[in-house]
This record gives sequence, C-alpha cells and structure tokens, in this order.
Amino acid sequence: MPGFIKSPDDQTGISGGVASFVCQAVGEPKPRITWMKKGKKVSSQRFEVIEFDDGSGSVLRIQPLRTHRDEAIYECTASNDVGEINTSAKLTVLEGKTCLANVPHGPLSSLSSPP
Repeated sequence: MPGFIKSPDDQTGISGGVASFVCQAVGEPKPRITWMKKGKKVSSQRFEVIEFDDGSGSVLRIQPLRTHRDEAIYECTASNDVGEINTSAKLTVLEGKTCLANVPHGPLSSLSSPP
C-alpha cells in the first residue's frame, strides 16, 4: 500500500503570482502521483506538474494565479496495484492590489533643502 512521505501544505498566493504544492509517496510497486482539482485531473496551460527524477513524487505549480478560478482544494493521489491514498491542500488566492498613495511626487521632493 502507498504511503505519503511528503503531503502538500495549504498555500496562500497573490493573483498573478505562483503557488507550488509538493507530494511524495513510497510503496511497492512504486506509486504513481496524480493531481486533482474539484474531482478532475488538473489540466491547463497555467498548471505544470514536475515529476521528481526518481519518480517518487511531483510538484504542482500554478502560474499565474487567478483569484476565483484557482481557489480550491487540490488533491494528491498516490496509487499502485495494491491500493490508493489521497491527501489534499487548500489554495487561497488574494487579490493583488498596487497602492500608489505613498509614491512621492517629483524627484527627491522630501529631501530637497529650502532655498
């Protein structure tokens, strides 16, 4: 039966940024890792699954993040001929806002000495 040695952690990201989930499992035969979102296998140009060289796990990388579209529970499944196990993590995406209120107006305006 497969067993997780690294489960994904809950993530909070900013819209336009990146989030990564790591999942690693052991077992005999070696389990295959798959990623799901809302019960469906992840598939999008913004979703990249990077397999470990030794085949023991993978990283799910999401970039750029979209606030409402990407907020979800992501599930990692490790399966082999003996069985299947699941673990999951939540992705929260915050709206990225740029604040221009504190940008000084004019070159070095606060540093210029009085005439």
